[in-house]
Amino acid sequence: MQNALDILKRGIADLISEEELEKKLRASATTRKPLRIKYGADPSAPDIHLGHTVGLRKLRQFQDMGHTVVFIIGDFTATIGDPSGQSKTRPILTHEKVLENAKTYQEQVFKILDKDKTEVHFNSEWFGKMMFSDVIKLASQYSVARMLERDDFAIRYREKKTISILEFLYPLVQGYDSVMVKSDVELGGTDQTFNLLVGRDLQRIWNQEPQVVMTLPLLEGLDGKMKMSKSLGNAIGVNDSPKEMFGKIMSIPDALMVRYLELLTDVEEEKISKFKKEMEERHLNPMEIKKELGRKIVTQFHGLKEAQHSQEEFERVFSKKELPTEIEVFFVSSQRKGKDVWLVKLLQEAGLADSGSDARRAIQQGSVAINGEKVTDENRHVVLEKDLILKVGKRKIKKVEFSSLPA
Repeated sequence: MQNALDILKRGIADLISEEELEKKLRASATTRKPLRIKYGADPSAPDIHLGHTVGLRKLRQFQDMGHTVVFIIGDFTATIGDPSGQSKTRPILTHEKVLENAKTYQEQVFKILDKDKTEVHFNSEWFGKMMFSDVIKLASQYSVARMLERDDFAIRYREKKTISILEFLYPLVQGYDSVMVKSDVELGGTDQTFNLLVGRDLQRIWNQEPQVVMTLPLLEGLDGKMKMSKSLGNAIGVNDSPKEMFGKIMSIPDALMVRYLELLTDVEEEKISKFKKEMEERHLNPMEIKKELGRKIVTQFHGLKEAQHSQEEFERVFSKKELPTEIEVFFVSSQRKGKDVWLVKLLQEAGLADSGSDARRAIQQGSVAINGEKVTDENRHVVLEKDLILKVGKRKIKKVEFSSLPA
């Protein structure tokens, strides 16, 4: 029992409460009835990243102990928009867009979760059948004063910023999910604490034993400051290629390495503490720890062989300053051979820049190279020729080849 608690408590932010969790675990062991571990996700974006996997890994630990994960896809709640941590009302998504995102969510979460020990529910299963009188009954369970105990609501109220009645309903709707699936434990980020506690309150009202609340830290992204987010461009996606994933991990600030090891890997805590001490005493090169971190994370999603290959490629390109063994090819029509093209336009065509301003910015920052030569003049023109190597930043490289396609 103590070993199970130690595993489950690793890396968590808060537990309400440890005594209740231990009691539930003991009852489960006695009755041989698995606990129901609830985790909800609003598919407001199509892909998941390593920040999401912090919670998914904790769920997998419960599954490895024989418990059942109840994964709720919030196709109903996503159309409301989770107000957690928001300084303004979120835009409302269409149900069609939510379902489209949910499809990729389901494909990606089972890279970590055990499908045979997972129940998947869409919360429209019960909310889609509710009458308006049911909504009124649910809304009557909480007061405005209680809702304003939430930090984000309280701040917006003081600053006279809009809070819609719809947003007040969100914690109740999420909490009611717990009633419907009879959850024993619910996991969520630290920004979800209020919503998870509402679930406990509603379960009491519906004469259920309240769920244990377990919150997990929000993982910082590549910038080392903001929460990992695709929209902020600081995320490592679970669908990233092995080389891209390894390269991004190698770019994280040194200060994040210990946190990533603790939250994203199974490296023993004693070893992590040793790493931390040796880094502080300058007896260990942080680059070596990052390589181990990169290998472990890439192995989780792509296998050991790809992880080793990604490390070899990284060392070839960044340590030995060589080109990668495999370079993606950008094909242009053979009719354009020998012709002059503006570099900014070429970078866009090759998919190395999202826009003209993005290409100019990269050139001005000295991030662009042609055949190994750094370019800083945004007005530079290039003559199209075979095996022209374009490089933007540390990881974006393409080789120009000619095809018989028309111009």
